[in-house]
Amino acid sequence: MKVAIVGATGLVGRKMIQVLEERNFPLTRLYAVASEKSEGKKVPFKQSEIEVITPEKAVKARPDIALFSAGASVSRQWAPQFAAEGTIVIDNSSAWRMDPDKPLIVPEINGNVLRKTDKIIANPNCSTIQMLMAIAPLHRKFGIRRIVVSTYQSVSGSGKKGVDQLMSERQNRNGEKIYPHVIDLNTLPHAGDFLDNGYTTEEEKLVNETRKILGDETIAVSATAVRVPVIGGHSESINLELRKPFRMDEVRFLLKEMSGLVVLDDPEKNLYPMPVYAHEKDEVFVGRIRRDPSIENGINLWVVADNLRKGAATNAVQIAEFLLKQKLLG
Repeated sequence: MKVAIVGATGLVGRKMIQVLEERNFPLTRLYAVASEKSEGKKVPFKQSEIEVITPEKAVKARPDIALFSAGASVSRQWAPQFAAEGTIVIDNSSAWRMDPDKPLIVPEINGNVLRKTDKIIANPNCSTIQMLMAIAPLHRKFGIRRIVVSTYQSVSGSGKKGVDQLMSERQNRNGEKIYPHVIDLNTLPHAGDFLDNGYTTEEEKLVNETRKILGDETIAVSATAVRVPVIGGHSESINLELRKPFRMDEVRFLLKEMSGLVVLDDPEKNLYPMPVYAHEKDEVFVGRIRRDPSIENGINLWVVADNLRKGAATNAVQIAEFLLKQKLLG
């Protein structure tokens, strides 16, 4: 079992390597892949180091699986070349997510749609993954009519440059700025690029990816994405309008039964999900679970996850594990 990490020098690429090691993924050879300017650099893996190679060299090595986290343009260029050699590509960029011929997968929710013929598999946006982990069990039971979601996304969602800007400002140092405003001690209602309709690309992803993964184009989604001065961990305030009546004990039972989801909800003890609690954990955490009396069949949730793990690296590795378990490789 040969595995390549394309984008191995980035935040998510390094996290993918870490997750493969932690979960004892059964690989015999790991290829660290990045652009030519990074060729020859070393990345750590299992008390050792792996030398970075170029995508061209990695394609020729014909790995069984390639985990991509190098941006959409790199994925569009190289994913088909890997796939043509028989490699299964699991891509963390936005390049293939809305391609009708490419599955968009959260294993706990829709892993069953994967087929042996799928050579390029899309990993959803980090905010979409954690939201759907919490709402998918409710959708299965009651149906979702409408979602209103506000995200509070950490700077690591912008990569290393986002973290660097926050830390430079916090330490009163000059540094490169990738946000249009100061991020330290501030919040920016601006995650992604603005579209003609006034929404951002991050907000649009929550709409389109939710419908595709849940297989329901009728779900109404209204999203606002906000960047906050947190290094790691995304938070979401989610308001749902369900199609059928529900009891709160039913809701709590369904959430507790969802694999990969942890209910953390005891307000009397000040117990609720926070980014500092989700740090370096693979689970998605849900709390502040309460009925919304302002609408019929309404409910509010607060959802938090480590955006570099379940929101990116862990979900990609879990897809690879699912392929192995279901004998969908080769």
